[in-house]
Order: sequence, then C-alpha cells, then structure tokens
Amino acid sequence: MDALSCALLPGSCTLCGSPLPQLSSVPICAVCWTEFPLQTGDACARCGDTLDIPASASTPASASLCRMCRLAPPPFVRAVSYGLYQDRMKAAIHAFKYDRLHGAARPLGQMLAQAIAQLAGEAPAEMLVVPVPLHRSKYADRGFNQARALAEQALGFLRKSHPEWRLTLASSTLMRLRATESQAGLTTRQRRLNVRGAFTVSDREAVRLRHILLVDDILTTGATARAASQVLAQAGAASVWVATLARARRLSGHRSRPVGKAEEDPRLSNHAHSAELEHSIDFSSHGQPPFFARG
Repeated sequence: MDALSCALLPGSCTLCGSPLPQLSSVPICAVCWTEFPLQTGDACARCGDTLDIPASASTPASASLCRMCRLAPPPFVRAVSYGLYQDRMKAAIHAFKYDRLHGAARPLGQMLAQAIAQLAGEAPAEMLVVPVPLHRSKYADRGFNQARALAEQALGFLRKSHPEWRLTLASSTLMRLRATESQAGLTTRQRRLNVRGAFTVSDREAVRLRHILLVDDILTTGATARAASQVLAQAGAASVWVATLARARRLSGHRSRPVGKAEEDPRLSNHAHSAELEHSIDFSSHGQPPFFARG
C-alpha cells in the first residue's frame, strides 16, 4: 500500500529533496535525521558556548567559562542543547516553525529530551518546565508556540527515560508583554535591549522557591534566556536552568585573553569591557549571516 501511495502521491524529503519510501506525517528521510550536527568539543560550563581556550584538568575553574559568562554571568545555572543550529538542524527547525511541519515536534522533542538529560544528577529532581512564550500577535500568526510543543514532547520521553524526575509543564507561568522585534540581524547589545522588559511572571507565588527549567528551540547570544531567567529569579525562583534544541556556534575569530582584574570583578567588567564584548562576539548559522534565526 505504501509503494502504491507513493506512486500515486510521490513525496520527497523536506530537507534534501530525496524521494521518500513511504508516506509520512514527517516528510524527512532517515538519512537526514542522522545528519543533524551534534554539539561536541569543549563548551562553556555555564551557557554551552564554544570555549575560547580548550579546557583541561589543570586549568582553573574560570577557564571553563566563555568570555561572555566571565564578564557578565547569566542568571541561569546552566544551559544545554542537543545540537548546533546549522545544516539539517536549522532546516528542520525552520520547517517546523514556519512551514507548520507539526509532525516534526515528536522527533525534535526527543532530541530536546536528550539535551535535558544532560542535567541528570546536577539539576533538581523536581522542576517546573516553562516554555519561552510568544507574544499573542505572533502566536496568532504562527498558530502554535514551538517551545511549548517541543517541551510537551520532551516530557513524554523523559517520563520513561528518567522516571525519578518530577517535571511539571507550566506553560502559562511566563508571559511576553510586548511584541519584540525579530532578533535576526541584531547585534548582541541590540538583542539584549530588544527583550528588556519583554517578560513577566503571571503568578509569582507559583514560582517562589521553585526550580525552573526554561525551554526554547534555539539559543544564540542567550539574550532571551537571560531576560526570561532574570524575571523568573526576581519572582523568587530558587534556580533557573535552560534547555534548547539547538545552539548557534560562535565564530572562532575571537580569542580570549587571560582573565584579568576587570574580568574577575563584575563591577569593572560590565563597564570597561561591554563595548569590546559586544563587538568581539559573533555567531554562525553555517553559511548564513550572523543571527539568521528568525526567533
């Protein structure tokens, strides 16, 4: 029946264009699913970004942090991702979000579950899972929140793989107050300003003293994750952890200097190095202009 259906209604892979052997609600071939770029190598222990200097057992703890996290520590404990925002991963996320390929939520959610599993033994066993919200205008246009869809699928897999975890989806906990400009093409500073004051907590008492797992599809500069985490922390959250499906990789042109006094003292680093930091950090989505993600 599958062969007859394909002959009458031929289908092709959304990502590579190859013919599909059978009809599927997720028109992505098996080969493409194996070509999603994983995040490997030395990464920042805080945000998961590429390290300026490869870490080793003999290096100090500060060397396991990227320059951004040394200069301006984020309000979340740790951010993890499944893979890199490029190639097949980027194409799949775009198809899921903008082409309404809703069937991809389940396999992509499984990848997000694997990212979250990296926190096993480190993050609290009981957490509220909070998807990054869309503004109502963007939700009306898109018809769904990709972060929530991924979180729902990921929790289904985690209930089986990590039954000791007590993860509760809390989709209405975080609200987006205004429709922010698309983050595409913005600098690090512009992204931070773009999401400043964009989030609020709907019920502070529900967040107070709770551990939060903030979920989104992509992490680039971390401006959105920082802004949302800050609001949750100000509402009394005991801790905030971040998990995303993909992460944009920083370009390797910038090399960090050894940590100096200004980097050791956040009060100095936030002023003396802010301009340098914003102009020295760039990200790649593999062949696309920096910050090509559409948010």
